[in-house]
Amino acid sequence: MESYISNQLNTLGHPHRLAVFRMLMRRYPDRVPAGELGSALDIKPSTMSSYLSALQNAQIINQQRVGTSLLYAIDMHSVRKMLDYLFLDCCLGRPDLCMPFDLGNDVEDDRKFNVLFLCVGNSARSIFAESLLREIAGDRFNVFSAGIKPSSELNPFALQVLKDKGHDISALRSKNIAEFSGPNAPDLDFVFTVCNQAANEECPAWDGQPISGHWGMADPVKAEGTHAEKGLAFQNAYGALKRRIEAFSALPVESLDRLALQSAIDEIGKSAAESTT
Repeated sequence: MESYISNQLNTLGHPHRLAVFRMLMRRYPDRVPAGELGSALDIKPSTMSSYLSALQNAQIINQQRVGTSLLYAIDMHSVRKMLDYLFLDCCLGRPDLCMPFDLGNDVEDDRKFNVLFLCVGNSARSIFAESLLREIAGDRFNVFSAGIKPSSELNPFALQVLKDKGHDISALRSKNIAEFSGPNAPDLDFVFTVCNQAANEECPAWDGQPISGHWGMADPVKAEGTHAEKGLAFQNAYGALKRRIEAFSALPVESLDRLALQSAIDEIGKSAAESTT
């Protein structure tokens, strides 16, 4: 076991292999093609191939063929074994020494949790998510959305879908992620990325280390075709997010500990990703 862990740590000791690992962790439970990883990290294909091979040999990531594509994802079972070993051996099993947060859940039952949905433009998917969670469980959550590079205005197709579904759009606006960092920002409990590009970006080190989830989906803004075909893309994005948010809002957030919550959120993302492949 010790040599196995040593090999994994040695593999992660290379800064570029570590960067690949960190990006796949941010994208978990997605499976990501090598080309997308290389483009996001500015690593040429031959070099990326060697990094992925090393990470795979160390059982840090795994590979799956889908059609003609090779997709990569974190081998979470193996990575958890590595982290468990470090925690039990190096930290003597003491969370007060090595964990930056409390693994328990001691919040009051009537406390509202702060949730942020992130995308790049904050003009469609994250706006859908914000509106949906506020409508479905606004009594339990304070809901926000923001963009890494926000658009100047909300997408008109997205606004029309929300109007047709009966949502109040009067308070919606495109916001920059900068509004949610700094001393006056709300303390976030959950941060969800709803597009792959946002998950690829380095986000701020949120105070309190909120629970994170990646629920990536195709960008309806990039849909081509007739007016009706574009409208259908927005309807599909709305429906996919609604299913995920209904599953999230059904979780007994007040009674689950952090690990159970994270596992449940990952499962929602994983189920959604598998349904689109």
